[in-house]
Amino acid sequence: MAASVRCFLRSGKNAVSALGQRGFHKSAPAAVQMMVRDALNQAMDEELERDDRVFLLGEEVAQYDGAYKVSRGLWKKYGDKRIIDTPITEMGFAGIAVGAAFAGLRPICEFMTFNFSMQAIDQVINSAAKTYYMSAGQQSVPIVFRGPNGASAGVAAQHSQCFAAWYGHCPGLKVVSPWSAEDAKGLLKSAIRDNNPVVFLENELMYGVPFEMSEESQSKDFTIPFGKAKVERQGTSITLVTHSRYVSHCLDAAAVLAKEGIDCEVINLRSIRPLDVECIETSVMKTNHLVTVEGGWPQFGVGAEICARVMEGPAFNFLDSPATRVTGVDIPMPYAKILEDNSLPQIKDIIFSVKKTLNV
Repeated sequence: MAASVRCFLRSGKNAVSALGQRGFHKSAPAAVQMMVRDALNQAMDEELERDDRVFLLGEEVAQYDGAYKVSRGLWKKYGDKRIIDTPITEMGFAGIAVGAAFAGLRPICEFMTFNFSMQAIDQVINSAAKTYYMSAGQQSVPIVFRGPNGASAGVAAQHSQCFAAWYGHCPGLKVVSPWSAEDAKGLLKSAIRDNNPVVFLENELMYGVPFEMSEESQSKDFTIPFGKAKVERQGTSITLVTHSRYVSHCLDAAAVLAKEGIDCEVINLRSIRPLDVECIETSVMKTNHLVTVEGGWPQFGVGAEICARVMEGPAFNFLDSPATRVTGVDIPMPYAKILEDNSLPQIKDIIFSVKKTLNV
């Protein structure tokens, strides 16, 4: 009996010893996910905290936490003087914001949708965009105009336009169009810190979409420089150049086409003005084919500008077939869902254009 007890105790001691030597398995930490609206909120929060000159104004941005909850919690944290609810008068509050920028503050002017920025376009173009040039560089205008851009769902003709080409046309403005949460945070922080007017084009349908955030992007010093596109998917068969929500469409189309042996490279522009022509040219020289994808109208659009730049530059000689554009249809947005769906680029349209360009 005593021998049995000694044997049991000895085996238990050995088991504990072995367990101590082996240690516990450690799994990798889970990737941090963040929705686009939360990334925008975090960027504004960090910059409001960093610089007392930064403030936010617009319709319902304060007590209601923003029409899309992008400014949630900021009014409670920073108060009435830095998070300011305005009347429904875009021309008025955009003018107040530009004047504040002239005086040395750094306003973030939110439009509930960029369709309403038409009410304030004189302030955006004639007051904000041109003043630095007209003052011979003496008067900078550090202001961000931000809000949802492009089509949402079921809001018809007057609430569905894409203004990337409109504002991208104007010297004196910087125009950015984020896709992911990381894009949103890094580009918005750069926009707020910039000494020039920045038009920051968000997308309502992307606000609730979660993305993984890199460790680098979680830093309070994380910024993304303007004029730098990002290759979201490497490929060798054809180049897809796009921005905002349609990056998702292109990646989905690329996944379908990969099963058929077509290897798409997908470029997320991020910045409309300045445009990263070098990134586009490098990709086209590799793949020898180009398709542009955007939600805006075809005439004088972002895709038209990209095609012109490629034609005028060294990449033109590398094209094996004409570049193709996938765009919104050249009509005001209809209200009926089936007509709306047929007025905007769908994944099947991208697949069709890729096959047409490759002649397969």
